[in-house]
Amino acid sequence: MENVASCRNFVVAGHSGSGKTSLCDLLLYKSKAVDRLGSVDNRTSVSDYAPDEQEKHSSIYASCLNCRWNDHHFFFIDTPGYGEFVGEMLSSMRAADSVLVVLDGVEGPQVGTARAWKFTRLRGVPRFGLINRLDHERANFSFVLGKMRENHGKNVVLPLTYPDGNGDKFTRVYDVLTATDVPDSIAAEVAECKELLMDAIVETDETLMERYLEGEQLKPEELAQGLLNAVLSCKIIPVFAGSSTKDIGITELMDYIVRIFPNSLDKKFAPLSDGGKFPVAGDGTQVGLIFKAVNDPFIGHLAFMKVVSGVFRADTELFNVSRGCKEKIGQMFLVNGKTQTPVAEAVPGMLVTLPKLKDTHIGDTLSSAADTPTLKGIDYPVGVMRFAVTAVKSGDDDKIAAALAKFAECDPTIRLTRDEETKDFIISGMGEQHIAQVAKRLKEQYRTEINLNVPKIPYRETITAPGEGHYRHKKQSGGAGQFAEVYLRVAPIEVGFEFSNDVVGGSIPKNFIPAVEKGIHDMLVKGPLVGCTVERVKVSVYDGKYHPVDSNEMAFRIAGRMAFKDAMSKAKPVLLEPVMRVTITIPDSYMGDITGDLNHKRGRILGMGVEEGMQQVIAEVPLAEMGKYATELRSMTQGRGSFELEFARYEQIPANIAAIITAKYQPQTTEE
Repeated sequence: MENVASCRNFVVAGHSGSGKTSLCDLLLYKSKAVDRLGSVDNRTSVSDYAPDEQEKHSSIYASCLNCRWNDHHFFFIDTPGYGEFVGEMLSSMRAADSVLVVLDGVEGPQVGTARAWKFTRLRGVPRFGLINRLDHERANFSFVLGKMRENHGKNVVLPLTYPDGNGDKFTRVYDVLTATDVPDSIAAEVAECKELLMDAIVETDETLMERYLEGEQLKPEELAQGLLNAVLSCKIIPVFAGSSTKDIGITELMDYIVRIFPNSLDKKFAPLSDGGKFPVAGDGTQVGLIFKAVNDPFIGHLAFMKVVSGVFRADTELFNVSRGCKEKIGQMFLVNGKTQTPVAEAVPGMLVTLPKLKDTHIGDTLSSAADTPTLKGIDYPVGVMRFAVTAVKSGDDDKIAAALAKFAECDPTIRLTRDEETKDFIISGMGEQHIAQVAKRLKEQYRTEINLNVPKIPYRETITAPGEGHYRHKKQSGGAGQFAEVYLRVAPIEVGFEFSNDVVGGSIPKNFIPAVEKGIHDMLVKGPLVGCTVERVKVSVYDGKYHPVDSNEMAFRIAGRMAFKDAMSKAKPVLLEPVMRVTITIPDSYMGDITGDLNHKRGRILGMGVEEGMQQVIAEVPLAEMGKYATELRSMTQGRGSFELEFARYEQIPANIAAIITAKYQPQTTEE
C-alpha cells in the first residue's frame, strides 16, 4: 500500500506562457514516468493531449499527472493560465495540498500570477514560486524577485535556490541553505536570503530560536521541519530558480518537493461545507472530494477524486453524502494525461479517477459512512460574458440543450439559464474564447451548430409620481355583452408590488376584484413602455361600475389591464436597467485606458486599490455596456487584464437613452 507520508499533492499554476506545461512534462521525464520528453510545440505533451489544446499550443483543461521521485509519489495538476479557463484552476486548487506558482523570468508577475496568488491566499493553502525561463534573453531573476517582494513582502518571498547568471549565462542554481561554493558575484545576495530563511525557520520553534541565537549549528532535518512548519503557516513563499526548457534547477526543485511540500495529513483537518473541520487520518473513515469530471467519448463519465481521509479500495460501495445516494466504485485509475493505470488502493493525497459513477458530480463528497458531513465544495465565479443561444438547424433545440448541460456539468463556470423575462436561452461563461470553445466542441462532438447572439437586456419599468387611470369596457354583439368600469390609482414604492381594494359601497362587487388584480398582473409581466416587467408600484382600486347581466370576470380583467396602462402613462413612467458591480484587475500601465473606457460606458468608479501587485478598479456599469467587455478588455491590455462581474441593482436609465429604447419597441407593438 502507498505510504501517506510519501505522497505530495500540488497544483502548478500561473500566467499563460510561463512554462507550466513544459515543467510538468519535464517532471514526468526526469522521474522516468514517461520514456520521451513531451513538447507543447511538437504536440507531444503528456499534459496538453486534447486536440484543441494541441491546436492552440496552450492548456485549456486541467490535467492530472503523477510520478515517483526519491521514494516519494508526486500527484500534480497542470492548470490553464488563461483567465477564461479559471474554473479548471479553481477545481484543481480545491484538491491541492499546496500550489506551485510559475512566473516568467522575463515578464515577472502578471495577471495570471496575481490570480493564482489570490486564490491560494483565499484558500489558505501553502504556496511556492518558481521563477522559470531564466535561460531566455532579457531574463532577470533579481528583477522578478524584487517585484514579488514589492507585492508580498521581503520577509515573505524567500529564495531557496539562487541562479548563477541569466539568459545564456544561466548554468546552475545554488541551494541557499547548504551551498558552500557560491560565486562571489552572488555571495552577498545568497547570504542575505539565507539569513531571512533562518529567521523564518527558527520563528516556528522557540527552542530552535534559542539554539540559533546562541550560535549552535542546526541539523538538516531540523531546518527541513522548521521550513515545513513555516510553509504550513502560509506566512512565507519559498521561491526556486530554474529553466524547464534547459533542465536547470528542476532537480533541486524536485528534491525540495520531497523535503518541504506538505502531505495530506500535515494540516490534520479538512474544511466542511458548514464551516466546521473534519479530522483526517490515514486509517480513518474513507472520505473523498470530487473535484473534476470529464465525459470521455469512449469510456463515458469520469470523476476525479482527491482522497481526503482513509484508504479507498476498488470494488467497494460508498455513499454520496452530498446527494444522499449510494455509489459503487468498480475500478480506480491513476492518470498521466490520457494514459490510465489501474490501482487497487488509494491513500490521502492521491488523485484517482473513478469511471461510470451513477449520480456523482463536481463538489460532491464520497464516504464509507452515510453520516459523514459534506466537505466544503468549490466556489466558482459568475460568468462575465452572456449569449442567447438558438439552433442553426430547426429541431436541434433539445439536442443542444442536453449537450450543453453535459458541458456545464464538467465545467461549472458554464451556466445555462432560461430568462423568464426575455425568454432567451442564455449561456454564460468567462469570455468569448471560453464560449467559442463550447460551440466548437458542440459542433465536433454532436454535429450540431448554434447561433450566439447578444441577449436582450432585462429592463424593468416603474413610475416616479402618482397617477390615476380609468377604463370602461363595453362590448355588445348580440346576446350577453361585456361590461366593466374600473378607476384606480398608482403610486411609486421602494420595492416590489402592492395591491389594495379601496372600493366602498359595492360599486365593484368583491367577487370581481380578483379579476381586476389579474388584469393588473398581466400588465406587470409586460409593461406598456417596452414590454418589460413592472415593479416598485402600488395600485389602489377605488371605484367602478358593473352590470348585473353583462359584467363578468373577463370584462373586469380587461378593464383592470387598460386602467392600469392609463394610470402608468400619467405617473411619469421610466425605464430601469440592471447595473453590475465590476472588479477589474490590470497592470498599472493600463489604468488610464481602463478608467477612460469606464467613463465612456456610463460607469461610476467606486474605488481603486492594489491586490497581489496588480491594480484593481471597482466600478458600477450598466449591463447593456458590458456585453463584449471581456473581448474589449483583452484588446486594451494585450490579454493582461481580467475582471469579475456581479449584479448590483436596477437603476433609472437616462432619458435620452430610454427614448431610443422605447422608440425601438413602439413600432413593433404597433405592427402587432
